[in-house]
Parts: sequence; structure tokens; C-alpha cells
Amino acid sequence: MSLILVGLSHRTAPIELRERVDFSTRDVTRAVRELAARRATEEFVILSTCNRVEIYAVADPGAARPAIGRFVADYHGLPVDRLDPHLYLQLDAAATRHLFRVAGGLDSMVVGEPQILGQVKQAYQVAADAHATGPLLNRLFTCALAAGKRVRAETGIGEGAMSVSYAALSLARKIFGELTGRTALIVGAGDMAKLTATHLRSQHVGEIAVASRRLASAEALAGRVEGSPVPWSDIGRVLERADVVVTATGASEPVLTRDRVQAVMRTRRNRPLFIIDLGVPRDVEASAGELEQVFLYNIDDLQGIVSESLTRRTHQIDRADAIVADEVDKFIAWLRSRNAVPTVVALRQRFEDIRRAELKRLEPKLSGMTPEARARVDDVTRLIVEKLLLTPTEQLKSAPDQRTIEAWADALARLFALTGELEREDGGR
Repeated sequence: MSLILVGLSHRTAPIELRERVDFSTRDVTRAVRELAARRATEEFVILSTCNRVEIYAVADPGAARPAIGRFVADYHGLPVDRLDPHLYLQLDAAATRHLFRVAGGLDSMVVGEPQILGQVKQAYQVAADAHATGPLLNRLFTCALAAGKRVRAETGIGEGAMSVSYAALSLARKIFGELTGRTALIVGAGDMAKLTATHLRSQHVGEIAVASRRLASAEALAGRVEGSPVPWSDIGRVLERADVVVTATGASEPVLTRDRVQAVMRTRRNRPLFIIDLGVPRDVEASAGELEQVFLYNIDDLQGIVSESLTRRTHQIDRADAIVADEVDKFIAWLRSRNAVPTVVALRQRFEDIRRAELKRLEPKLSGMTPEARARVDDVTRLIVEKLLLTPTEQLKSAPDQRTIEAWADALARLFALTGELEREDGGR
């Protein structure tokens, strides 16, 4: 069994596909139950965000890769061949490094994006609550969260224009110039909407209107940013005078259709309308962007700003990657030592059995010794065994890769006839 990762992200799949396989808009707990029922893995965690769907598992890579692909396709009603070309598979150290970079915000569309660490934590918690995790993934995700926290604490990766919402406003400034005095409408009241509203306020926008299906949520967010809550039924009225619209609802169907936007543009007399759709699935019908004077951008369109950000943050990224590498080394050392444990235990048990058998064989010759001398013989023989085993134990635990561990473990099992001890070890777990 190996640690494996099967997934797709903004690097491998277009938004049209990502929004089709987004677990976060559906009951993730149910998805966890359904994957568990397929018995394709020993442990697993489903991580689903606006930019990625990834399943981390302990499984046989050859069997689990197609099984997980089929599960994702079946769950979302997609043909497997539509999904397969966009999926990637990573194992052991590569999968570990990928998750740690994700937790640190280094694999986000906008580097340093602050929400991802919380999303990783939530994904792990859902799986753990459903008893889908075990010793390996419990350790992996605990270490990933620690790595993410280190990256944020020891670098400036999370400072400044690093969130998707801030990048969206950077794009708005390229179209309108300064946003001072403009009218903005936020559709949604979740974390992304809150972050966007905060950034808008820092840009001295003239008015911020907040709409949410739950008026109480809109009122709470509006109160934080000195904005105005808007009943869901009044979105059209605010659209008539808004300059900037940011949608981040998580709805399963478009909130703004082409027809609705077209009707608003007639009343606006074609005054420019800038819309940033941060939803996955998308909140705004894509064809609305074809209307004259409507500037519609979705989350994939932020890539240009991301590239600019990467150039400015090269030093911080290098430092963050060094932290990730350090944390990955620690985890892989633990993983390799864990894989070596059964052979180490069996080898020690074999030597201990030989030591005890020899002391028993020599019992007639030792019978005349005092209890203190007998105890000394026992201590000396135990110390000899410990010293004999020290080097092979350390070498096995520090082997450079899993293949080497397996080869050395097999050699030790053959050289010292450890079959019986290994079977007892397996039976005890």
C-alpha cells in the first residue's frame, strides 16, 4: 500500500470541468460514505475547493487510480473518458509535497491565497469524523496543517495582493482606474465575499451593497464594511447603478443569467458593468460576457495577475518552498521508518529468541552463579544484541526510498528466517 493522490486542478482542467466535479456544492459527507462503500482504499480524504478536487488515499496505486477516477465521474454523472485526461496521480513523497504546498498556498491560482489552509483542515475533519482516515493520513494532514502555518508565520506569502479577491480588484482597477467613489455590489456572504468586501472598503469605494439569500448574513457583512444590506429580490435594482459586481455564492445554478444582465444593461444605457465571478460553479452565465459594455471575468481569468504576483514574490516563494521541503523530509522520514517497523520488530524478536534459547541451553553451567552474576550475564547478552542490531536498524529506517526499504527488508527476512516473527507481527495488528 502507498500514499497516493488522484486529482485535478486549475493547472490541468478548465473551469467548465472543475465546476462539474465540485464536491463542496454537494453533501461532502455523503460523498465520503459512498467512496468508503467502494472499498477502493484503506484511508482517504476528499479535498474540494474552487480550484481543485483531490483525493488523498492509502491504497494500491494500480487499482486505486482508476477506481477513484470512476467514483468521481459516477458521483457527478460524467463519462470517465471526459475526466481521465485531466487527472494526475502522485505517490508518497510527491503526494506529500503537493499537499504541503497546497496547505501553504503555494499551489493556489493566486499564491498565498489565505482560505486554502482552512479548507484543507475542514476536508480532513469531514473524513476523520466519518472514520475514513487512519494512522497514515492522520499524521499526513496534521503535518500538512503545521507546514501551512509555518509558511504563513515565517514568510510574507500571505501579505498584500495574494488573495483571489484582491486580484479581482486589481483587474477592476485596470478597467476603471481608481475605484474611489464607485458603487460595488457583493453577491454572497461567505468567506470569499467577506474578503472581497474588506478589500473594496480599503479601496475607498463609494458604496458597497451586499446581497445574500439570507438577509441576516447580508446585514452582518454589510455592518463589517460600512455597507448596505440588500434583499435578494432587489439585486436587479442595485445592478442598474453598480459599477463593480463580485459574485461568490457557491450556488449550483447561475445567479445572473444573460437575459437578466441584458435587461439591466438597457436601463443603464450601456454604461460599463464590470463583473468578477469568483464562484465555482460559476454564478454568472458565461454568455453574459458577450454583451456590449459588460466585462465579465471568472476565476480562471485571474491568471495574468497571478503571474505578475509570482514575479514580485519570488524570494518569499523560495523561502516557503524551503519550509515545505523541510516539513516533507520530516514526514517522509517518519513514513519510511514506519514501513520498516515490522522488519525491525521481527529482527529484534528473532535475536531475542536466540539469546533466550542460548541462556536456557547454558542453564546447567550457570546454575552455580549467584543471582547478581546471573543478572549480569542477562544484561551483557542483551547489550550485545542491542549493539549488533543498532546499525542495521538505523540503516533500514533511513533507507533512501520505499523500494530500498522493501529490498533490504526482504533480504533481512531471508537471511534471518523472519517469516514466523513477521506473521506474528501482522497478526497482532
